Amino acid sequence: MSNETRMVNEIREMNLQYLILAQHLIRSDRAQATYQLGISEAVADIIDALSPMQIHRVASSSTLMCRVRIDDELVWSLLTNGGQEQGDSPLDDARRLHASILVATQSQEALAS
Repeated sequence: MSNETRMVNEIREMNLQYLILAQHLIRSDRAQATYQLGISEAVADIIDALSPMQIHRVASSSTLMCRVRIDDELVWSLLTNGGQEQGDSPLDDARRLHASILVATQSQEALAS
């Protein structure tokens, strides 16, 4: 199997797992799911309505359905503790909280535009 074929298969598997997870999150807590996934209510409606057959059909695309939404260097630095080992100290907790607040703010700004 070529590298390209393997990559396409991995993208399809990722798409399937993402859509199954997204649908599960939407059905269990819609508000939290739209925030966590960074999707609009309209997209949540579409994903929620997908049948298992439709999920498999959509997932079979060679285009990755999900994306990394954190494109801010500061957020990555906070999440990774500047590349250093992380622990469970109050400072590490504060860094993760700060990163979550920044991501939430960015998500709200993106949805508003």
